[in-house]
Amino acid sequence: MASVEEESGQLAYVRNENRSTFYKIWTHCWFQIILMSFICFCCPGMYNALTGLGGSGQVNQAVAANATVALLAATAATALFVVGPIFERIGPRACLLLGGWTYPLYSGSLLCFNATNNGAFVIASGAILGIGASFLWVAQGAIMTTYVPESQKGRAIAAFWIIFNLGGGVGSLASFGLNYNSKSGTVSDGTYIALLIIMAIGWLLGVLICPPKYVRSAQLKPTLENEKNWRQILRQSVNTIVDWRVLCMLPLFFSANVFYSYQQNAVNGMNFNIRTRSLNGALYWIAQMLGGLIIGLVLDMPGLSRPMRARVAWVFLFVTGMAVWGGGYVFQKWSDRRLERGLKQDIDYTDSDISVGPIFLYIFYGAYDAFWQSFCYWLMGAQSNSPAVTAVLVGAYKTFQSTGGAMAWRVNALGKPAMTQLAMDWGLCMGSLCIAIPTVLAVTLTSDHDSVDGMDSPDAEKPQPDVKI
Repeated sequence: MASVEEESGQLAYVRNENRSTFYKIWTHCWFQIILMSFICFCCPGMYNALTGLGGSGQVNQAVAANATVALLAATAATALFVVGPIFERIGPRACLLLGGWTYPLYSGSLLCFNATNNGAFVIASGAILGIGASFLWVAQGAIMTTYVPESQKGRAIAAFWIIFNLGGGVGSLASFGLNYNSKSGTVSDGTYIALLIIMAIGWLLGVLICPPKYVRSAQLKPTLENEKNWRQILRQSVNTIVDWRVLCMLPLFFSANVFYSYQQNAVNGMNFNIRTRSLNGALYWIAQMLGGLIIGLVLDMPGLSRPMRARVAWVFLFVTGMAVWGGGYVFQKWSDRRLERGLKQDIDYTDSDISVGPIFLYIFYGAYDAFWQSFCYWLMGAQSNSPAVTAVLVGAYKTFQSTGGAMAWRVNALGKPAMTQLAMDWGLCMGSLCIAIPTVLAVTLTSDHDSVDGMDSPDAEKPQPDVKI
């Protein structure tokens, strides 16, 4: 016999079908994916435009690096066992409104630093942003990996990655224009003001996010109201994380941001002048858009079963990773020789004899980041169709991603040699891919179940019908 909650959910679905065209558009899973993508375009996309400048556009890179350490430490401390359970109680809209305002706050702190040199405010704002980012990214991950049918999850990730990184690309291009004739080592006040306004717009867009129970998707598994209590939520969180499939993914999560500090500060920040750093930032995020499209096509490749697509994507990541990091090793030896001669922050994009190779390497770094993170999200989406379970997985992802990032940014802030940072990043990426092999091999034909434990049920292999778009 159907429960009261199931009957009420069925009645709500019938009522939804009789609503206006606007309501049907608003509750459509793909509208919500695109909306969430534009929110991230405005908030973390603009943040990426800042960090992509190297030292957030400041001469004093140590302040920006320490602010990033504070940000990532705060995210690591809150994403899994704080924000994950809160998401299940308050939903994605409230999470976005709680977290989104912290992005314009951080941009404002950098604007203040230009005038007052107040590094403590920047670091404190970074810590507050870390908590806000936990709320935003847990909500984003749950929406992106559960609102669409299973056969379209790769496309949803690709669509999100393209729109989200368009934010970093547009922001960096704007910075390139604003700082084209700049002779200083820091970006203009107008750059921070423009990015602050865009971030605030993204925060306000959060009011349009639709709760999971109203979204029109055949495979979405909202949690019943009688299951929303703290004890059950915490038990579910622990059970989700200790599953061996998830444990094998944790090193992938840890490595997802370790290379940012090296790429943005040691490569872009130390070798190029301010306008070329802005241009490189734009190209980096545009490459992420292309990378997201490529890996999305691989993950939704027609004619292959989902287990086979998981294997193909793993091989793709390993081969491209070895090629990109191998090129980075060659570049770093060349860069070290230049730094020994006192050549620092001097490469301009017009110096084609020395700029073309490093710029293309930076582009490939951006594309590989999209490959990596999209694969992580796809693996999480392959575990469950429940927003509650996926929120926990995304919380774990952000926790370990931020822990790895904080470690790497601290290594960068301590001034460790760039070659040491490159070797650390390369080793962590390839090693974590190897540790994830059991999870990749365990991917099933469908994740139509309510928890990670459900993957062992006999019905787990039965393909489910898709929603017609």
